[in-house]
Amino acid sequence: MSEAVETKSPAPSVVVVGAGAGGVAIAARLAAAGCKVTVVEKNGFSGGRCSLIHRQGYRFDQGPSLLLLPRFFHETFEDLGTSLDSEGVTLVKCEPNYNVHFHDDTSFKLSTDISVMKSEIERFEGKDGFERYLSFLQESHRHYEVSIIHVLRKNFYSLLSMIRLDFLWHLFELHPFESIYYRASKYFWTERLRRVFTFASMYMGMSPFDAPGTYSLLQYTELAEGIWYPLGGFHKVVESLVNVGERLGVEYMFNSPIRNIQVSSDGKRATGVVFEDDNKEPLTADVVVCNADLAYAYNRLLPSTSFARSLLKRQASCSSISFYWALDRQFPELSTHNIFLAEDYKDSFDSIFKKHQIPEQPSFYVNVPSRVDPSAAPEGCDSIVILVPVGHLHGSSTDSHRGSKHTAGLTQDWDAMVAAARNTILKTMEARLNISLGPHIIAETINTPPTWKSTFNLDRGAILGLSHSFFNVLSFRPKTKHRSIEDLYFVGASTHPGTGVPIVLAGAKLVSEQILHALHQESRIPWGKATPENPKASINPLDRTQSGPYLSWLVWIMLSFLMIISASGAWFLQRVWYS
Repeated sequence: MSEAVETKSPAPSVVVVGAGAGGVAIAARLAAAGCKVTVVEKNGFSGGRCSLIHRQGYRFDQGPSLLLLPRFFHETFEDLGTSLDSEGVTLVKCEPNYNVHFHDDTSFKLSTDISVMKSEIERFEGKDGFERYLSFLQESHRHYEVSIIHVLRKNFYSLLSMIRLDFLWHLFELHPFESIYYRASKYFWTERLRRVFTFASMYMGMSPFDAPGTYSLLQYTELAEGIWYPLGGFHKVVESLVNVGERLGVEYMFNSPIRNIQVSSDGKRATGVVFEDDNKEPLTADVVVCNADLAYAYNRLLPSTSFARSLLKRQASCSSISFYWALDRQFPELSTHNIFLAEDYKDSFDSIFKKHQIPEQPSFYVNVPSRVDPSAAPEGCDSIVILVPVGHLHGSSTDSHRGSKHTAGLTQDWDAMVAAARNTILKTMEARLNISLGPHIIAETINTPPTWKSTFNLDRGAILGLSHSFFNVLSFRPKTKHRSIEDLYFVGASTHPGTGVPIVLAGAKLVSEQILHALHQESRIPWGKATPENPKASINPLDRTQSGPYLSWLVWIMLSFLMIISASGAWFLQRVWYS
């Protein structure tokens, strides 16, 4: 008598191309859902732009240096059954958020401390200014919450996805057709504060005069939730996700650049990757997830299509000249985060986004990680990161690693731009803070648009991928799944929902769920499953939500209205009866 033997279907195999923040996050999520995951990475380190630079005992964050929207970081680890604390990641709050320095020797302190903000705002906008600031917070809070619910936690598979009633109901509430600068001008009446509350659009590589008003949510998260920094550098978050993934069975292959994503002979599905090293056998998989720069992936790793070529013409974010300076002493005049704004604010952005140059008077950001994390520099010294936003490369290729690029009569001479940027930075800080950094720089590392491009395969050296203009977001943004090749998905800055580490982490969750649904593995999704049958049963009576008193007032008003109508009707009938 034979016994029935239960056979389990083999775990789906997944290859993730790229070990950036999105790649390591989706690898850990899919592994937690039971998939066999391999990550292949061009470089010898994880994190991509979230990696670190080490020089002579100094440590620098190569890319992001401030942690915003902390809920997405906590959620990612909690979904994986752990936490930032459990993985040894300590977040410290940066206070103040920034010191903003103007050309007229005036500064403004941005803080989560409402008493500090009241004093700072009333200094320039008077007593009424603080009330307008609270109104600005109210609007940006609405942008923040609505965007998280209806954009960052939803996928947009087609234009029909934008016709959801719940989304359309809130669309105009997000002010997508007005710029951040325009919205800020409604609440702040001085040019100084309009600049203070709009410069953060640079986090998305956009001008505040073009970025949709929705993105005031960035100012909100800074002012309401604060700016945080992981001790040991931003890469500690990525490193911890790698460790979690490895515990779940993820295999990492570093120093393994690929030649292309392998496609079946009929061109209908992705089957794996082919390495540049011919000695390495192609890696096959049921699903391929690409975390490489999207324009690069479509044009270099996949068969050429008109859509792939169109990505090279889409509006891209800006690039940067970034200096990493090791100083032999500390400069307490600099806080953890510092902003130096150009006198001609609008013209500086026009130079970046219209001429793709460095402005004559650039605004720039200075980060001093050693101010909040002493391990970033030897004792008594400072490590400093300076980011100068500049235009991206004119074309999709450069003549040399750091040479000139000529397009339509315009010249991008990066050596000249680097020299001009360094000179401007040193002179500006000396003039505004009375400090001389130059003689104390003992080591220097530089990133420019060409190096961003060559090291991380970033199209046009655009450090934040595609722009976030209205027709580059939601259903207009490149999809998380290839339009014609099955089993091929994308995660990262240039696909939905967009750029920035927390947004990419939100995207990793969306795409991992999309993949598991396509594989009919929904039952394996380990996060967000268990909910109590009666969630209010265990809530303390003092904490239960109740209808506000406005309802009783509403009833009273309606009854009063009915009484007035009734009395008026009775009076009218009485007049008719006796007439």
